[in-house]
Amino acid sequence: MEDRRCGEYAGYEYVLYARSQRIYGLPDAGLIGVKRGNDTEMTTQRLPTLFIPHGGGPCFFMEPPPGFPAGLWDNLAAYLRGIPAAIGQRPRAVLVISGHWECAAPTVLMAEQHTLLFDYYGFPDHTYRLTYPAHGSISVAARVRELLGQAGISADAEHQRGLDHGVFVPFKLIYPDADVPIVQLSLKHNLDAAEHLAIGHALRPLRDEGVLVVGSGNSYHNLREFFSTKATASEASEQFDAWLGAAIRSSSAERERLLSGWTEAPGALDCHPRSEHLIPLMVAAGAAGEDAGKITYHEQMFGKTFSGVQFG
Repeated sequence: MEDRRCGEYAGYEYVLYARSQRIYGLPDAGLIGVKRGNDTEMTTQRLPTLFIPHGGGPCFFMEPPPGFPAGLWDNLAAYLRGIPAAIGQRPRAVLVISGHWECAAPTVLMAEQHTLLFDYYGFPDHTYRLTYPAHGSISVAARVRELLGQAGISADAEHQRGLDHGVFVPFKLIYPDADVPIVQLSLKHNLDAAEHLAIGHALRPLRDEGVLVVGSGNSYHNLREFFSTKATASEASEQFDAWLGAAIRSSSAERERLLSGWTEAPGALDCHPRSEHLIPLMVAAGAAGEDAGKITYHEQMFGKTFSGVQFG
């Protein structure tokens, strides 16, 4: 039965595709055995945390609509494909926080084998036949709930929901063989930045247990202005992106202070009228601890600026 406390915010991708047609016609790391109960698992040196842009809908697996630049998504696709080499080691699992799943409480997807949730609309038929046969990890999912509980954060479990496109679309490029287990964690409906930073704080130990923590969203997410040629729209994007880059590169304490108050940043609400695609960054930043942050991807599309982030 569907958990009606949870939902997906997926309208963006349908409008993105439809409107576009109207308007534009790695070295090896040492392994460490970690024993928990009767389960011995192999982990690696401390992993970084990431915030990745996941594009729009199934964008990497279709031709750009008529009038779009050829190769529109090529640079972002190359960035995603380069992540395994950039982090320099293979995680034993990935924990993904996507902008397309919200619940009343943080909710962990506990499944041994994932199905896919095609939560985008109006795209070419073949994009609803994409596959990504990734396994889950019950042990990592349980560890996520354990760590959240230890921090006083109540977390729920979900067993039937599939991976949404904020997960399977970018990870088809990152780990195309679907050979790294994936666990998904929801956002909270309230989209409170400080609360999601705290969720990240609780999950820090995962990085020493071979789990890669990834926030999947977009650093710019305002469809109404995405195709706009107004100078004010591009200026707002540039201003917010510059602020975001400075915040990411700040000391950990200053970074969290700035991110907690992100709505006060220049251009913030013009870039994120609703913040579900930004809030996954807060979990990644919280899990980063005192590790430094850097911008690892930076590009303009239709005059709007997009960035990817790595901590550690």
